[in-house]
Amino acid sequence: MELNQKVTDFTLQTDEDKTVSLSDYAGSPVVLFFYPRADTPGCTIEACGFRDQFKKLQAAGAVILGISRDTVKAQAKFKAKYDLPYTLLADSDEKTINRFGLIRDSTMYGKPVKKVARTTYLIAPDGTLVHIFENVKPEGHAEEVLALLTEWKKAHKV
Repeated sequence: MELNQKVTDFTLQTDEDKTVSLSDYAGSPVVLFFYPRADTPGCTIEACGFRDQFKKLQAAGAVILGISRDTVKAQAKFKAKYDLPYTLLADSDEKTINRFGLIRDSTMYGKPVKKVARTTYLIAPDGTLVHIFENVKPEGHAEEVLALLTEWKKAHKV
């Protein structure tokens, strides 16, 4: 995905097992955050950060979408456990994650593994990619996204 280019549409299942596409959110800025796995320490910190900033992000007009390679059932459980007020998307076949190029080689306990790179995309209401947050640190990330969204909206008088 390239900055200032249209983000390719995709379709996934929500935590409520409904089918949605990115294009369903046209007309609103979209905060699309990819995380490695539901209900793990870093992912919980990141998801709860977006929960805690949700009202401010919503007031800025943003739609928040979280994506991981978890199942619909795992996403629903994660959402309920932490009272997340936004939609989680299940990409268990990794098609969308791969389209964004987010599978990375890593090691865990000395063994090679394929991980999802924690990455957030800010997408303009017209579907253009505005900003990419790479190598995201979960602590304070939602505030960082909110600050950039606020700055972007002022600059573009949206």
